[in-house]
Amino acid sequence: MWTSINGKVLKTAFIDTLPILAAYLILGMGYGVLMSDAGYPPFYVFLMSAFVFAGSMQFVAVSLLTIKVMPVTALLMTFLVNARHIFYGLSFLERYKDTGKVRPYLIFGLTDETYSLICSQPHDPNNNKTAYYFTVTLLNHLYWIAGGVIGSVLGTALPFNSEGIEFSMTALFTVIFLEQWKQTKDHAPALIGIVATVFSRIVFGLDHFLIIAMTIIAVALLLLLHRRKEEEHLA
Repeated sequence: MWTSINGKVLKTAFIDTLPILAAYLILGMGYGVLMSDAGYPPFYVFLMSAFVFAGSMQFVAVSLLTIKVMPVTALLMTFLVNARHIFYGLSFLERYKDTGKVRPYLIFGLTDETYSLICSQPHDPNNNKTAYYFTVTLLNHLYWIAGGVIGSVLGTALPFNSEGIEFSMTALFTVIFLEQWKQTKDHAPALIGIVATVFSRIVFGLDHFLIIAMTIIAVALLLLLHRRKEEEHLA
C-alpha cells in the first residue's frame, strides 16, 4: 500500500481534503478545549481522537465522562449518535470491496466528511482508487487528531469560554448538506431525509426520533431505488 501512495496521489488527496483540514482543525480545537475544561490532559485527547475518531460523539463523550454515566448508557448513546454510519456505510460496500488489507482502516475512518469527499471525487487521476481512499482517510484522521491536541494545549495554557462551542458540528453538517445539494440535480434523497427527520421529530419526540427517522429514510431510499430500476427496465 505505501508504495502505491506516490507523490501525485498524496498531492491530489491533500488538495481535495483542504476544506476538511480547515474544518477539522477548528472543530478539533473546539473538542480539545472542551476536554481541557473537563480536566483531561492533551494525551487523553490524542487517544480519543486516534482510537475513537467519532466527531460528534466525541463532543457528547465529554459530557458522558463528566457525569460518569454507566458503560451501557454510553454504549447506547454512541449507537444512537452514530447510527447514520450504518446507512451510508452500506453504500460503500461495493466501493471498498477490493481495497485489501486497508479495508478495516477505511471502514474505521469513514466519517461524514470523508464519505462526502469520496462520493464527489471517487478516485485520483491515476485511477489508483485504493491508495486515494486510504490517503484521504488518513489525512482527515490526522487533521482531527491535530486539531484536538492543539485545542487541548491551548485550553490548558489559556482561559477559554467554551459555551456553545459544541454547535460547530451542527454547522459543519449543514455545510456538507448544502454542498451535496448544489453538486447534484437529484434532490429526492435529500428531501426524503428532511421530511422523515421532521416527521419523526414531531411525532416521536427528541429522545426517540433519530433511529426511527434513519429507518424511514433507509426504507424510502430502497423503495426509490427499486422504482427507478423498474423505470429503467421499462424504458
